[in-house]
Amino acid sequence: MNILAFESSCDETSAAVVAMSESERTVRSNIVASQIEIHRRFGGVVPEVAGRAHIECIARITKEALDGAGITADGVDAVAVTNTPGLIGALLVGVNFAKSFAFANGLPLVPVNHIRGHVAASYLAFPELDPPFLALVASGGHTSIIEVRTFTDYNVIGYTRDDAAGEAFDKAARVLGIPYPGGAGMDMLARGGDPNAVKLPSPAIPHAEGEPFEFSFSGLKTAVINYANTAAMRGEGICRENVAASFTRAVCLAVTSHLSAALDSTGLDKVVLAGGVAANSHLRAAVGGMCRERGAGFFVPPPSLCGDNAAMIGAQAYYEYLGGVRAGTDLNARATGE
Repeated sequence: MNILAFESSCDETSAAVVAMSESERTVRSNIVASQIEIHRRFGGVVPEVAGRAHIECIARITKEALDGAGITADGVDAVAVTNTPGLIGALLVGVNFAKSFAFANGLPLVPVNHIRGHVAASYLAFPELDPPFLALVASGGHTSIIEVRTFTDYNVIGYTRDDAAGEAFDKAARVLGIPYPGGAGMDMLARGGDPNAVKLPSPAIPHAEGEPFEFSFSGLKTAVINYANTAAMRGEGICRENVAASFTRAVCLAVTSHLSAALDSTGLDKVVLAGGVAANSHLRAAVGGMCRERGAGFFVPPPSLCGDNAAMIGAQAYYEYLGGVRAGTDLNARATGE
């Protein structure tokens, strides 16, 4: 079936057409309108500005997605949309547009959780991948360890108490003079530094049996800020490459230690790495290395499917649709979700 999907949870407006069936997982088109240049001047995403930007381009990219897939509305079998979690004003743009499109064309409407969408990106990259598996979703707003039991049965067994991994990367990058968004710049900078040069706290909270696998990236972010400020007060310079490398190492060690323990706890033998932070080359290498040492399967989408995009929403929508999930014109957006 052809699913027209929409994603507008933050600062990317995306429309895509995916063809999904028992034997097919194909991206027919995936259009992403980025707002990076708009928000860069503010040093981060401004929700009101993001919402207005979504409004300005969603109709245009929908046409581009349909044209790119070589179909019209008559060739669409279902409409999917991210309805939670995210910036409420941004989500409402996608939800209301999707509701209108579905209603006008007599099509079923399938709401999709953004986090599940990130996990589903791996289904598009790896047609052989099926649950159960362990997933780490790391992005600007989320850091979760999930036991994916089936395509629609998710059990969250780990999460961050405060900042998400991507948010911490962006804030550390700002301290180092890297413009927003800082993830890619931190990745590049860390390649030229000594990961053991700066002592930083681990964001992995010690885990006891029966408790969730928790992170706290706020302290790591604050440690980098304090390190830079202390050096400035002393009139000393800092090696930006060493700070970036040490910060990245702390994140990688925390993630791999919790993931390894979670594999032991669940008995699973496959790991999916997803979300915007999954594009980080150091994290991909660290999690991949841990999986190889354990003999576990490792699945991570290409960077083009790690960031927010509608193709991943369409992929998850297929399984939600098979499970009987439908929404009417009363569908609303929610800023927080599972």
